[in-house]
Amino acid sequence: MDFLQWLFEARIPVGDGSLLVREVVGNIFGLLSALGGMRRRVWAWPVGIIGNLLLLTVFLGSVFGAASAANLLGQAGRQVMFIAVSVYGWRQWQASRHRGGQAVVPQWAGTRARLGMVAFLLLGTLALTPLFRLLGSYEPVWADAWTFVGSLLATYGMAKGWVEFWLVWVAVDIVGVPLLFSAGYYASAFMYIFYGAFTLIGFFVWARAQRTAKPGVEILLPDPTLR
Repeated sequence: MDFLQWLFEARIPVGDGSLLVREVVGNIFGLLSALGGMRRRVWAWPVGIIGNLLLLTVFLGSVFGAASAANLLGQAGRQVMFIAVSVYGWRQWQASRHRGGQAVVPQWAGTRARLGMVAFLLLGTLALTPLFRLLGSYEPVWADAWTFVGSLLATYGMAKGWVEFWLVWVAVDIVGVPLLFSAGYYASAFMYIFYGAFTLIGFFVWARAQRTAKPGVEILLPDPTLR
């Protein structure tokens, strides 16, 4: 109990402010999960889940922290979504040890799917913004809704093997970074900047792999828990 109390209350002094230890630790677990995912290690999934749980408590600020902390319901909802995906991925990777796994070949989504993704992102943001505002999410609420819908869309695109899912993550980061800075979640904001550069690199890697990959050759998927 003493450790949990320390984890929830501890802060790291930075200049005139401070960072929550659990926000920093949660992002470190996300990074470790990413490294494990790139190496196709099953432990990447439970490590990522721990990071998601910590970040869930961070983004529900007024529930798990000070009363003045900002609630980012879209960011919190992302963590719940990623936990669900991680449980599924954990089971799939464990099972693949016995049946050899399945190949994932990068492919372009096509014009119809691209238009569908754009429509889903815009309409989903419009639909969730008033709901998140009603629940007390941080302003600008549309940005919080955008990051949630975009994260859901990018995760789906990753599962489908669409190269374009990397660009969806870029769109999420462009909105998410200033939102996190304005809400005071500096550790996560800096991590988003790092991920933004990573997603651009990932897009070109997958685009090149799409031209050369063949069925039966396993293409590494990035771990969704690092967002």
